[in-house]
Amino acid sequence: MKKCEIFSSLKVPCTSHIVVRLDGRNFSQLSRKLEFEKPYDPEFMRIMTEAASLLFQEFSPKFIFIFSDEISLLLGEIPFAGRVEKIDSVMASFLSGAFTGKIMEQDEFREKLKKTSPISFDSRVIPLSSEGVVDYFQWRQMEAWRNCLNGYSYWKLREEHSREEAMAILHKKKSSQLHDLLFQKDINLAETPAWQRRGVGIYKEKFTVQGLNPLTKEKTTTHRRKIFIDWELPLFNDEFFKTNSFI
Repeated sequence: MKKCEIFSSLKVPCTSHIVVRLDGRNFSQLSRKLEFEKPYDPEFMRIMTEAASLLFQEFSPKFIFIFSDEISLLLGEIPFAGRVEKIDSVMASFLSGAFTGKIMEQDEFREKLKKTSPISFDSRVIPLSSEGVVDYFQWRQMEAWRNCLNGYSYWKLREEHSREEAMAILHKKKSSQLHDLLFQKDINLAETPAWQRRGVGIYKEKFTVQGLNPLTKEKTTTHRRKIFIDWELPLFNDEFFKTNSFI
């Protein structure tokens, strides 16, 4: 029967950068049942970030980008000998367990979760060139921005309109029109938290340790790295990815 496992030998291209994107399954429904704040719930993002940090510790990617219920990992060492089937299945199951564990730590959610379906994420593997890596994360960050703009617009309209009315008002609206709509309601998106507009990053940041050689009594300088959660990401460009040695 082993020959029936037709995808087991499928591997990622050995010369490519590899991104794994994980998306929450039916998280709109989960959000309603757990009564998360709209358009953004800081507690939800904290839980997403903590679950993603466990992913980082387990698989040591170069970079993780988070927005909404989506997590993208830029891999360093390729796990499981590059087997796509294994990468997809293990990453998705690991994150599902990590997220569930973190959210179950909260008393306010524990009872409500007993009445919901098990939490799960799907996963996909994306091979990219060095240029493609920057393009990919710029694309996802732009999606985070669109998510922010549409989310604030929709939920502001819901204060006065039904779901159907709000959707009709937003239909085919351009970004500039949504900005005007929010501005009329005293909302300036430039003043919202950066993580809502640009997402959250996780990567290893360099830091310096000053010490003393016990034999020579000379001062020493050591450069190390530690996991850093960046809630104030810049707009992505080549410089950001090259400076941090992601590509």
